[in-house]
Amino acid sequence: MLASASSDNTVKIWNINTGKEIYTLKGHTSHVWNISFSPDGKTLASTSRDRTLKLWNINTGKEIKTLKGHTNLVYGASFSPDGRTLVSVSGDNTIKLWHINTGSEIKTLKGHKGAVIGARFSTNGQTLFSVSKDNTVISWNLDLDDLLERGCSLVKCSLGETQH
Repeated sequence: MLASASSDNTVKIWNINTGKEIYTLKGHTSHVWNISFSPDGKTLASTSRDRTLKLWNINTGKEIKTLKGHTNLVYGASFSPDGRTLVSVSGDNTIKLWHINTGSEIKTLKGHKGAVIGARFSTNGQTLFSVSKDNTVISWNLDLDDLLERGCSLVKCSLGETQH
Protein backbone atom coordinates (compact mmCIF):
# COMPACT_ATOMS: atom_id res chain seq x y z
CA MET A 1 0.00 0.00 0.00
CA LEU A 2 0.90 3.60 -0.56
CA ALA A 3 -0.77 6.58 1.08
CA SER A 4 -0.96 10.10 -0.28
CA ALA A 5 -1.95 13.34 1.46
CA SER A 6 -3.89 15.99 -0.41
CA SER A 7 -5.01 19.60 -0.32
CA ASP A 8 -8.57 18.33 -0.91
CA ASN A 9 -8.64 17.34 2.83
CA THR A 10 -8.28 13.61 2.12
CA VAL A 11 -5.81 10.76 2.28
CA LYS A 12 -5.87 8.20 -0.50
CA ILE A 13 -4.71 4.61 -0.07
CA TRP A 14 -3.32 2.97 -3.21
CA ASN A 15 -2.44 -0.55 -4.27
CA ILE A 16 1.17 -0.24 -5.40
CA ASN A 17 0.94 -3.36 -7.60
CA THR A 18 -2.06 -2.23 -9.63
CA GLY A 19 -1.80 1.54 -9.19
CA LYS A 20 -5.49 1.63 -8.29
CA GLU A 21 -7.01 3.53 -5.42
CA ILE A 22 -8.23 1.25 -2.62
CA TYR A 23 -10.13 3.92 -0.67
CA THR A 24 -10.20 7.56 0.37
CA LEU A 25 -9.99 8.61 4.01
CA LYS A 26 -12.24 11.58 4.74
CA GLY A 27 -12.51 13.49 7.99
CA HIS A 28 -10.09 16.40 8.00
CA THR A 29 -11.61 19.84 7.42
CA SER A 30 -8.52 21.36 5.80
CA HIS A 31 -5.39 20.39 3.85
CA VAL A 32 -3.74 17.14 4.91
CA TRP A 33 -0.03 17.91 5.33
CA ASN A 34 1.59 14.63 6.23
CA ILE A 35 1.00 10.93 6.74
CA SER A 36 2.93 8.28 8.60
CA PHE A 37 2.51 4.51 8.85
CA SER A 38 2.96 2.78 12.20
CA PRO A 39 5.87 0.32 12.41
CA ASP A 40 3.49 -2.66 12.14
CA GLY A 41 1.74 -1.10 9.12
CA LYS A 42 -1.72 -1.36 10.70
CA THR A 43 -2.26 2.30 11.59
CA LEU A 44 -1.86 5.49 9.61
CA ALA A 45 -1.51 8.93 11.18
CA SER A 46 -2.52 11.99 9.17
CA THR A 47 -1.85 15.61 10.08
CA SER A 48 -3.70 18.66 8.88
CA ARG A 49 -4.00 22.39 8.67
CA ASP A 50 -7.20 21.87 10.73
CA ARG A 51 -4.91 21.53 13.81
CA THR A 52 -5.65 17.82 14.30
CA LEU A 53 -4.07 14.43 13.86
CA LYS A 54 -6.16 11.46 12.91
CA LEU A 55 -5.39 7.79 13.41
CA TRP A 56 -6.80 5.39 10.83
CA ASN A 57 -7.14 1.61 10.68
CA ILE A 58 -5.32 0.87 7.45
CA ASN A 59 -7.17 -2.42 6.84
CA THR A 60 -10.68 -1.00 7.14
CA GLY A 61 -10.11 2.65 6.24
CA LYS A 62 -12.02 3.66 9.38
CA GLU A 63 -10.99 6.51 11.63
CA ILE A 64 -9.77 5.27 15.01
CA LYS A 65 -9.54 8.63 16.78
CA THR A 66 -8.83 12.32 16.39
CA LEU A 67 -6.09 13.91 18.47
CA LYS A 68 -6.54 17.59 19.34
CA GLY A 69 -4.26 19.93 21.23
CA HIS A 70 -2.19 21.99 18.83
CA THR A 71 -3.17 25.64 18.31
CA ASN A 72 -1.83 25.89 14.76
CA LEU A 73 -1.51 23.59 11.76
CA VAL A 74 0.06 20.20 12.39
CA TYR A 75 2.99 19.75 10.01
CA GLY A 76 3.80 16.14 10.67
CA ALA A 77 3.76 13.08 12.88
CA SER A 78 5.96 10.07 13.43
CA PHE A 79 5.59 6.84 15.38
CA SER A 80 8.09 5.61 17.95
CA PRO A 81 9.92 2.42 16.93
CA ASP A 82 7.68 0.30 19.20
CA GLY A 83 4.54 1.96 17.79
CA ARG A 84 3.18 2.92 21.22
CA THR A 85 3.88 6.66 21.00
CA LEU A 86 3.24 9.26 18.34
CA VAL A 87 5.02 12.59 18.06
CA SER A 88 3.43 15.58 16.32
CA VAL A 89 4.93 18.91 15.30
CA SER A 90 3.15 22.16 14.69
CA GLY A 91 3.20 25.75 13.58
CA ASP A 92 2.50 26.60 17.23
CA ASN A 93 6.25 25.98 17.90
CA THR A 94 5.53 22.86 19.97
CA ILE A 95 6.05 19.11 19.85
CA LYS A 96 3.47 16.81 21.39
CA LEU A 97 3.84 13.20 22.44
CA TRP A 98 0.68 11.07 22.31
CA HIS A 99 -0.22 7.64 23.70
CA ILE A 100 -1.50 5.60 20.74
CA ASN A 101 -3.89 3.32 22.64
CA THR A 102 -5.67 6.05 24.59
CA GLY A 103 -5.15 9.02 22.29
CA SER A 104 -4.17 11.07 25.31
CA GLU A 105 -1.49 13.72 25.22
CA ILE A 106 1.56 12.66 27.21
CA LYS A 107 3.66 15.80 27.11
CA THR A 108 4.22 19.05 25.22
CA LEU A 109 7.84 19.89 24.46
CA LYS A 110 8.75 23.56 24.07
CA GLY A 111 12.10 24.97 23.03
CA HIS A 112 11.89 26.07 19.41
CA LYS A 113 11.33 29.73 18.55
CA GLY A 114 9.62 28.96 15.24
CA ALA A 115 7.25 26.45 13.69
CA VAL A 116 8.39 22.87 14.26
CA ILE A 117 8.32 21.15 10.88
CA GLY A 118 9.67 17.68 11.60
CA ALA A 119 10.57 15.19 14.33
CA ARG A 120 11.84 11.62 14.35
CA PHE A 121 12.68 9.12 17.05
CA SER A 122 16.07 7.46 17.25
CA THR A 123 16.06 3.73 16.48
CA ASN A 124 15.95 2.87 20.20
CA GLY A 125 13.16 5.38 20.83
CA GLN A 126 15.02 7.12 23.65
CA THR A 127 15.93 10.28 21.73
CA LEU A 128 13.77 12.56 19.66
CA PHE A 129 15.21 14.95 17.08
CA SER A 130 13.17 17.99 16.01
CA VAL A 131 13.73 20.60 13.31
CA SER A 132 12.23 24.04 13.12
CA LYS A 133 11.85 27.06 10.91
CA ASP A 134 14.03 28.81 13.51
CA ASN A 135 16.97 27.00 11.83
CA THR A 136 17.69 24.73 14.79
CA VAL A 137 17.71 21.02 15.50
CA ILE A 138 17.02 19.93 19.07
CA SER A 139 17.86 16.55 20.54
CA TRP A 140 15.39 15.59 23.29
CA ASN A 141 16.27 12.83 25.75
CA LEU A 142 13.22 10.69 26.52
CA ASP A 143 12.62 7.70 28.77
CA LEU A 144 9.61 6.24 26.96
CA ASP A 145 9.62 2.98 28.92
CA ASP A 146 9.25 4.89 32.18
CA LEU A 147 6.71 7.13 30.53
CA LEU A 148 4.47 4.28 29.42
CA GLU A 149 4.86 2.40 32.71
CA ARG A 150 3.50 5.44 34.56
CA GLY A 151 0.39 5.44 32.43
CA CYS A 152 1.63 8.22 30.19
CA SER A 153 1.18 10.85 32.86
CA LEU A 154 4.88 11.71 32.96
CA VAL A 155 7.76 11.97 30.56
CA LYS A 156 11.35 12.70 31.45
CA CYS A 157 12.51 15.24 28.92
CA SER A 158 15.56 17.33 28.91
CA LEU A 159 16.55 19.79 26.30
CA GLY A 160 19.81 18.60 24.82
CA GLU A 161 22.28 21.42 24.72
CA THR A 162 23.30 20.43 21.22
CA GLN A 163 21.55 22.77 18.82
CA HIS A 164 22.59 23.09 15.20
